Amino acid sequence: MHTGTTLTQFIIEEQRRVVGATGEFTSLLNDIVTAIKVISNAVNKGDLMGVLGSAGSENIQGETQKKLDVITNDVMLRSNEWAGHLAAMASEEMEDIFPIPSQFPRGKYLLVFDPLDGSSNIDVNISVGTIFSILRCPDGVSEPTAADFLQPGTRQVAAGYALYGPSTMIMLTTGQGVNGFTLDRDVGEFLLTHRDVRITPDTREFAINASNERFWEEPVQRYVQECLQGKEGPRGENFNMRWVASMVAEVHRILIRGGIFMYPKDTKDPKKAGKLRLMYEANPMSFIVEQAGGLSSTGRERIMDIQPTGLHQRVPVILGSRNEVERIVSYHKP
Repeated sequence: MHTGTTLTQFIIEEQRRVVGATGEFTSLLNDIVTAIKVISNAVNKGDLMGVLGSAGSENIQGETQKKLDVITNDVMLRSNEWAGHLAAMASEEMEDIFPIPSQFPRGKYLLVFDPLDGSSNIDVNISVGTIFSILRCPDGVSEPTAADFLQPGTRQVAAGYALYGPSTMIMLTTGQGVNGFTLDRDVGEFLLTHRDVRITPDTREFAINASNERFWEEPVQRYVQECLQGKEGPRGENFNMRWVASMVAEVHRILIRGGIFMYPKDTKDPKKAGKLRLMYEANPMSFIVEQAGGLSSTGRERIMDIQPTGLHQRVPVILGSRNEVERIVSYHKP
């Protein structure tokens, strides 16, 4: 018998502090949590369910889809389409938005998500995750279009991610700090295990795909070289480098023990402004990181201030411990 605070209880207690709250937002979060439980089970069973390997298709990004990409996208859609809390959804795996089917009532929120971040790792049993962001549907809009989703990150109502690792966890912010919940499989509930998570402002750990070094801009090359020079270099400190190739896993490590994550602007593909998607990767993770006391930037501007121009817009991402992000931003200044 558990004695901790469940995620549902936590959300309801938070809701009671909001004057005029109807419970609709709480119910929406519960539907997202239900989807995450289903995805966690599918990821956990892996080959036992025959869900590993390629689906033989590509998503809108031109990336090869894994079977679990398709399955988890469908789980998110089916878990959230029917309850009347959403007006529409958008996903990394779909070119256009997903309007709520006509047989279901429509609500006042919009949901954007990456159903399985880091899915290239799934076949080798490395941690993956789900990222989500909740926005308000503009007033008076009953048939939302993609343009209604194009809101800066500062307009997010909530953001979170699920990490499918040795344990399944959810990190969540509604703009009042960041709290973490761990799935107790014996009772089927997420229990509060990490209250008011804060990112240490200083770090000696950085995460970046070093194979792209030759394509980086000079400010990032300078920063990484200073870290690699260790005690003998200008920083006078030894640094550790990490790279998991799963944004959820990278950000989770930073929330727990500090660090900095970088997928910066580079010249590898001049047609792309960055690697990561603004709406369902960079914005929700930036919201979480900033609410935990960290910073998030492209190197030149705050990510959450960017006015989106497309559902699948890409941006450079530098986020994590405040003092290190500030240092890299200062290197980008003329």
